[in-house]
Amino acid sequence: MSEQGSPAPEERKPKAEDSNALNIKIVSTDGNEVFFKIKKTTKLNKLKAAYAERVGADAQTIRLLFDGNRILDDQTAADLDIEDGDAIEVLLEQVGGQ
Repeated sequence: MSEQGSPAPEERKPKAEDSNALNIKIVSTDGNEVFFKIKKTTKLNKLKAAYAERVGADAQTIRLLFDGNRILDDQTAADLDIEDGDAIEVLLEQVGGQ
């Protein structure tokens, strides 16, 4: 009976995680895609920092956009109605331009 009892809690656990977790991708201007799994309540500055570390860029030079609007550091996926499978665009801030 212990064999039958153990799979049931494992099946319930992912369902609870899936309701609060999102799989999203960050797409750069050159078409590269980086995938992340985040919670709906995670502040997106953490996502920006994780992306910067993964691609070897400075987080201060990265700008994230969702539906053409800039994402502020203190916003969450829930604030922006980001859904599972959505894409976030990333731009690198450029200095100069005369």
